[in-house]
Amino acid sequence: MCGIVAGVARQNIVPALLEGLRRLEYRGYDSCGVAVLQRGEARRVRTLARVCALAEDARAEALDGPTGIAHTRWATHGMPVIDNAHPIFSGEQIAVVHNGIIENHEQLRQALRNKGYTFSSQTDTEVIAHLIHEHYRGDILAAVQNAARLLQGAYAIAVMCRDEPERVIGARQGSPLVIGMGAQGAFLASDTFALSGCAERFVYLEEGDLVDIEGRRVQVIDREGQPVERREIAMQRAAWDAELGAYRHFMQKEIFEQPVAVARTVATLLGRGEQQAAMPEPAELADIEHVLLLGCGTSHYAALTACGWFEHFAGVTARAEIASEYRYRDHVRRGGTLVVPVSQSGETADTLAALRYAQAAGEDRTLTICNVAGSAMVRQSRWSFITEAGVEVGVASTKAFTTQLVALFALAIQIGRQRGHISDAEAATQMRKLDALPDAMRDVLAREPEVMAWAEALRKSEHVLYLGRGTHYPIALEGALKLKEISYIHAEGYPAGELKHGPLALVTRAMPVIVTAPNDALLHKLKSNMEEVRARGGQLYVLADLDTELMGAQGMRVIHLPRWYGVLSPLLHVLVMQMLAYHVACLRGTDIDKPRNLAKSVTVE
Repeated sequence: MCGIVAGVARQNIVPALLEGLRRLEYRGYDSCGVAVLQRGEARRVRTLARVCALAEDARAEALDGPTGIAHTRWATHGMPVIDNAHPIFSGEQIAVVHNGIIENHEQLRQALRNKGYTFSSQTDTEVIAHLIHEHYRGDILAAVQNAARLLQGAYAIAVMCRDEPERVIGARQGSPLVIGMGAQGAFLASDTFALSGCAERFVYLEEGDLVDIEGRRVQVIDREGQPVERREIAMQRAAWDAELGAYRHFMQKEIFEQPVAVARTVATLLGRGEQQAAMPEPAELADIEHVLLLGCGTSHYAALTACGWFEHFAGVTARAEIASEYRYRDHVRRGGTLVVPVSQSGETADTLAALRYAQAAGEDRTLTICNVAGSAMVRQSRWSFITEAGVEVGVASTKAFTTQLVALFALAIQIGRQRGHISDAEAATQMRKLDALPDAMRDVLAREPEVMAWAEALRKSEHVLYLGRGTHYPIALEGALKLKEISYIHAEGYPAGELKHGPLALVTRAMPVIVTAPNDALLHKLKSNMEEVRARGGQLYVLADLDTELMGAQGMRVIHLPRWYGVLSPLLHVLVMQMLAYHVACLRGTDIDKPRNLAKSVTVE
């Protein structure tokens, strides 16, 4: 959630730190700051404004030095005020930036107060800074090692010390941290995107690792205090899709990039792409009987959508669990289970913890679907598939969601074929439909003017109900989530068949009801649900496949999509949901790419 950039550069590091923070803005934050070692002292600038304001302040203060740390903060402990903004100092000697939550901070805070330390912030991070200061005896690495042994919870930290001017120490436990190396120097960051302009080679730290960057030397130390080699990877696509271009917002850009992102992902699945999927061998799927899908938010809705595919094409039981809830229940192990964590970043704290919980319960067949190669979930899992969405900057996920659906659909087909539930010919037919999907997506995106007319009608609504059935129920949930995330309109998704079991009490002329209506076997049931809404004066907004023959009427607006695209139709209907949320938010004047209180990568529980 928070963002770290730090390092030791060949020259003034401030421009690299500020550019890294700018690249991390998509993660969400409420304050930011930068500190450098300059002429024998630690100097910092902090602000509650955007990174562009921080850059102005840094220029005004003439910050300049080769060693520095920087941070964007999403408040957990303490309000978003300047005193709580990072970097956090201990005296004038130690400077720290920190992602995560220290669970035993209250006990440590009291112990430090008893030793004479005073606190100027409400953050748990200040505890880390003072602990390091207390343990400092001339070697900042040893001080960080000793302090880290006392910390409980999740953290990624970067530390610098006034008395060791060309040295930065990093440490991680439960929160991501990556080393980047290049001609400009050696750096630390929360993700590779932050360093794509100044590093070409990357090393992901493992749980419990520390890293000592001193001048040009980079040394990784494991939790036992021993030097260790970690695998180095090269960045395969520098900042792909990272510039806004002619679009008003990154979310809008990413909505319209989906045909290309899906085409790239399908190409990888079919062996035509640049990347190779680390998927199971066919024999390893033949005895799969159950699929357990783990995810949060949008990724959970992708998993919910895919459950029907696994049951239909693979003939296996499938259940989608909210990761943050699953890990706190007793796990009943069943043989022949494939565990599939789904995540945009591969670092989502709750999903990663749920994966580890399943593994601790004996589930050793795990396959992560995410958008970031080398992420914690990929490294934790036996197999993985990296979607080809490219960098997704907008907090509200769009192209990550549709590429997750593509990967899940292909996995269902693969398992079904290996189990003999579907024939090779049927599997090939479904993959051809998947291959043709980008063209159908472009056709749907061309409906944007009609969607904008709906947005105008909905802009003043304060409550909206979304309805769907079957695999389109999760699409209703996703549509409602998108609207509430970026427009701040209260929206709820429901299975249309549940309308009479409570939600119908909410339906009035002031409650718009948005319906996703594919031309599938449940259409006649859905039509009855829509009539229940109209009979009570409700206003219907219907996304209908062309061959449903649904037409606009009094109290019902209709946008016609292409003819029914079979079981893949959720990937088309959700595009309209995304565009609608975007244009309603535009009309309401919200901060679309960085909605209030939210963060892109949720790396704390």
